[in-house]
Order: sequence, then structure tokens, then C-alpha cells
Amino acid sequence: MPEFNWRTHCTVSAEQLFAWHTRPGALERLLPPWDKIQVPRREGPGVQDGARVELRIPLGPLRLRWLAGYSGFQPGRQFVTEQLRGPFAHWVHTHRFQAGAPGPDGRPTADLADRVEYALPGGALGELLGGALLRRRLRRVFTYRERRLREDLERHQRHAGAGRWAVSGSSGLIGRRLVAFLASGGHSVQRLVRAPAQAGEIHWNPAAGTVDRAALEGLDGVVHLAGESLSGGRWSARRRAAILDSRTGGTRLLCEALAGLARPPRVLVSASAIGFYGARGETPVTERDAPGRGFLAEVCQAWEQATAPARDAGIRVVNLRIGMVLAAEGGALAPLAKVFALGLGGPVGDGRQGMSWIALEDLIGVIHQALHDERLRGPVNAVAPTPVSNREFARTLGRVLRRPAGLPLPAPAVRLALGAMGQELLLEGAYVLPDRLRSLDFPFLYPTLESALRAELGA
Repeated sequence: MPEFNWRTHCTVSAEQLFAWHTRPGALERLLPPWDKIQVPRREGPGVQDGARVELRIPLGPLRLRWLAGYSGFQPGRQFVTEQLRGPFAHWVHTHRFQAGAPGPDGRPTADLADRVEYALPGGALGELLGGALLRRRLRRVFTYRERRLREDLERHQRHAGAGRWAVSGSSGLIGRRLVAFLASGGHSVQRLVRAPAQAGEIHWNPAAGTVDRAALEGLDGVVHLAGESLSGGRWSARRRAAILDSRTGGTRLLCEALAGLARPPRVLVSASAIGFYGARGETPVTERDAPGRGFLAEVCQAWEQATAPARDAGIRVVNLRIGMVLAAEGGALAPLAKVFALGLGGPVGDGRQGMSWIALEDLIGVIHQALHDERLRGPVNAVAPTPVSNREFARTLGRVLRRPAGLPLPAPAVRLALGAMGQELLLEGAYVLPDRLRSLDFPFLYPTLESALRAELGA
């Protein structure tokens, strides 16, 4: 039977390495973002014998269901994942953990040995037709898993100690990855949800002005990400009001609730956006610059001002001015990648407008540091240190996907189709620099656009 083997060396103890893999969120952290795999259901406690997990894997317009069971659980040493129902004739993945020799600096080390025994459907014919392709895919996936595991462990070691956090917008693009990252690091994460609260959730309803204040008592910190999508349609008067209210109303409700607690959190990390700066041409801007003009600038100013009750109550408030978030499974990159993969991509308008972006994994790192680092407060530009023009963004994405990127989208067409939304989101921009993060030597994992795109798209 064919077998695939992979070994990962980590600068942690074998006990720490094993513990990371058994926590909630670890599986989600190891799934490559470009595969867009979902984990809709779990049965049983973690990775203990008899527990099960279901994966849903996109396959064109279809969703492939893969049901796996856990067995062979030996605390600190190994566990096994076996396909119970899915695409393979046979699939058994054994994870073995072993202590290594101390590193040069005296830190403990450990090795994770992954062994996958598999059989493709169709027997020998299936192996002949698909074996080489599967092995290439496995190398790509395990390369990603190794990098993600090492980077996550290093970040958790940098800010040691588990906390108790609450996250709004936890079902969104940023929130999903953030919750998995924190949970896999041993943190307790409470999700703020509008539906009736289940275990691990806190109910709130910004539209009704209600929040479960008692459940907020004693938290170490809150990450506030919730807000109406900016790109969900043309900016009619009603839509503008909904965008503004979703950011200011929900933020003010949450901050007033936190300010009134007997045991308030020590930190609130609240999302904002680089739309704060408006259209700035080709002149770089930093946190020291004044707000710009336009609807987005007005929204961001009001959004940040709505955190005043928390700040006035002595809570350390960090207003993250987030740039364009690069993530394979959503946001702006996912639809762009589809267009460019067809060879239909290119610059928008004259292509000179600034695009200040950040890899989602680096944004997770920024939020993690903001939760722990007392030096961070007030506005913080959550962007990579290398903003690019729209034209350079198009060229780089085309190069990563090995597709031409020379079909421009004329500015009049953008204005006709999208109105003011297209003008501010696509035709205007700014070259925003992360001065606050650079002053703290924040370790960006993906400081260049090409490295971020390749990591997210698996290219």
C-alpha cells in the first residue's frame, strides 16, 4: 500500500507540540486556505479515541463530504486519523511526537512524524492515473502545514500565557482564523453572537441594543470585528446608513457595556480601516496623518470615536486601521484570483492608486500582539510595510497565477456599475505605512506582496 511520510522539527517540547494538536482550532489552522475546506461538525472530545470530525471539501460546484475518526490515542506520543467515509479507498494518518535534543540555545525541541497510508479508488489503475498527482498535492499540503505549525508555535511562545478573550464578527473572514489561532494556543475564546448563546458564546444584538453584560465580566480582552460589508452593493442612502450604524452603533453598545463592568477587560482591539485617510495620491501616510475626505473617511472617524466609552473607562483601546486583507477564501482576493486565473485581470482605472494590503496571517499576528503588548494603543495601521500601486498589484497577481494581467478596467465603467462605492473602493487609494508596528519591530511573516499571494494561494 502506498505511504507518504513527512517530518517536522519544532523548537518546543514534545508535550507542547502534542498539546497544540489536541486543542480546538488546530485542525482548522492546518488546512491550507486555498482548499477552502470547512469543518461543519465534530463528535466527541477533541482527538480522543472514538471522536469524529467532518470535512466539507469544495470540488467545483459540489461539496465533498469526508468523515474521519480518531484512534490510537497515546497522550504525549501519538494519535491516528482514519477515513470513515470519503474519497479514498483507504486513508490512515498517524501523527507521532518525539522529543529531540536541546537546541543550541538550550531550548527543547521535538519532532512530529506524519505517516499517511492510502489507497486510491480503482486499485492499480487509480494509482497509475492519480498516484503522482496525489503525492505532489500531499507535498504541497504538508509544506504548508509545517510552515503554519512552526509560525503559530513561535507566535504563541512570544506572548506566553493563556487568556480569556471575546471576539465579535467571529464568523467572518478574519474572525474565523483568529478564533482558531487563539484556541489552538490554549486560550479561552468566547464568540459574540446574535443567535441564542450556546456554550462558548455570548449573546448580543446591536440592532436591539442588548448585550449579555454578565458574560463579559472578567475577560482579559475583547476583539471587535463585526460590521456591515462595504462591498455588498451600491451605496444608496439606506445602505450608507446601514454601514455607518453597523460600525458605530454596535461599537458604542459594546464599549458602553465594557465600561460599566465591575471587572472590565484590560484591552479592546477594535477594527477600523485605512479608509480613514481617504484618497491620498502617491504621498505615503502614517498614523500621524489627519483623516481624509469621503464617505469611508467619515465612517472610520465615527467608528473610532465610538470606542471612547471604553477608553474613558481606562481600558487600553487599539484602533486597527486595516488595509486590504489578502485571504484565499474570501475578501477581495478570492474573486480577483478567479478573474485573473481566467486571464481577464488587469489594472483598474489608471492603475496609479495605492493599494495598502496585509496578509491575513500577519493581521492575526498584529491582533495577537495588540492583545498582549501594552505599548500599543490608539490608531495602528494594520498593513504590510510595502504598499503597491494598483498596476503593480495586478502584475504581481498575474505573475503568481502565471496568467496575463493586461486587461484594464476603465474608470468610467467602474463608476457606471458601482457609483460612489466603485470610486472610493477601486479608483482611489493611499500608500499607508505601518509606522507603529515598525517602531516595535513587528515580525511580518509576509512583508512583500508576492510572498503573501504565494502563501495564500499555494502558488
